[in-house]
Amino acid sequence: MLPAFALLTIGLLGSCSNNETATNTSKAMPNHNQPSNKLAPVNLKTAANFAILSKSGITNVYPSVVTGNVGSSPISGAAILLSCPEVAGTIYTVDAAGPQPCYVTDASRLTTAVKDMQTAYTDAAGRNNPNFLNLGAGSIGGLTLAPGLYKWSTSVTIPTDITISGTATSIFIFQVSGTLNMSSAVRVHLIGGALAKNIFWQVSEGVTLGTTSHFEGTILGQTLIALNTGATINGRLLAQTAVTLQTSTVTKPN
Repeated sequence: MLPAFALLTIGLLGSCSNNETATNTSKAMPNHNQPSNKLAPVNLKTAANFAILSKSGITNVYPSVVTGNVGSSPISGAAILLSCPEVAGTIYTVDAAGPQPCYVTDASRLTTAVKDMQTAYTDAAGRNNPNFLNLGAGSIGGLTLAPGLYKWSTSVTIPTDITISGTATSIFIFQVSGTLNMSSAVRVHLIGGALAKNIFWQVSEGVTLGTTSHFEGTILGQTLIALNTGATINGRLLAQTAVTLQTSTVTKPN
């Protein structure tokens, strides 16, 4: 028989282990097959100069606020429905049909930026050996997310607030094979010095940010990116189809 002291020690260790497991259920823990500090950022190249870049236009319910450049190509500038006072930046168009009187026609710049946007999407989608696979079965509300590469073979929903935790050099890449949907009034929080410019969301299908929600990071969308009424983002909207705004706020990270 074990002495009473040994039995007491074993019991205390078991209790500590159970408490640690319970604490970590709301945190994303890394897969050390690929250390997160080795993850390279997605190179946006010239697409990084835009707060909103799309291929098939930008619809808008006035008033929205965009801090950063805006552009759409190859569609006509007539498909950019933001007004000049709504944009603190340059509105680039492929022709003379853009918002009056502030548009700048620069088809070559836009062609390059759209190409770079598509290359960045392919880069983000092609990253291998994720640190986190199908976290939360696609429902990530309430989680604290560590630096690293995340992959979902499904859609992703954010029904409650999430926290992204890292330093100023931490990189986060989220690969979503389906849609990305964020509920109304939900927020993404950054802690520990994590920066929006180092967060990349690659999404194969549509993205919807709910009414008065707040998001962080660059969205690389293969289809529509939609911001519902009052939604805000500290990041970029880079869509290979359209972007829709409804009295929304988009701020390109420094």
